[in-house]
Amino acid sequence: MLNTFQFQQSVHDVPQTKRGHERCVALLESATELFLSRGYDAVSLDDIVNHAGGSKASIYKFFGNKDGLFKAICDYRRIQFFKDISRTCDQNSMDLRTNLITTLLNFYEHIQKPENASFMKLIMEQGQRNPDIARHIHENGPLKIQQVVADSLKQAHENGLLFCENPIYSAQLYFGILRNLEWRIIIGVPLDQNDQEVLNYVNYAVDRFLDGHQKR
Repeated sequence: MLNTFQFQQSVHDVPQTKRGHERCVALLESATELFLSRGYDAVSLDDIVNHAGGSKASIYKFFGNKDGLFKAICDYRRIQFFKDISRTCDQNSMDLRTNLITTLLNFYEHIQKPENASFMKLIMEQGQRNPDIARHIHENGPLKIQQVVADSLKQAHENGLLFCENPIYSAQLYFGILRNLEWRIIIGVPLDQNDQEVLNYVNYAVDRFLDGHQKR
């Protein structure tokens, strides 16, 4: 469940009480369920309120409108995504290679879940419909996770563990390792690889990534 600080990034009027907090989460979760089952355009604010309880006034108060609600859902799920891909990562106890491999495997496990893949499709549809939503999702999703990896690569560069003159470019390259698998999952093309083959591929790709960041 989101804490108040996290809500400040997602809502117009931050809930001040436990009940308000729970009402916010209920609206986010109900709207997500309806959007995934029916599609964004087929769901009205009345549908969301009937499913979650409460009133449309709560939606206007917390999120402004339907698009604002969708942005908040994206933020809500982004926080869970960060938790999923970092849940077994501890940079203080892992070497860089292990951390890079574990992050990608957690990413792969996250996008394999049917609900997450379906939501990614929904994001793509709404991003095409509304450039403001697309910009919000990009700035608060891919750019943020790329920055986290870039910061890690910059620190490794400063510590002499690798040579990385442009950490942002390298972070983009790093996430490209999973791009083919990610797209196959999103568009529904069955994967040719089993889990062991994916593990072998990620290990191989990270090793080549690190090879490319050795000072010549």
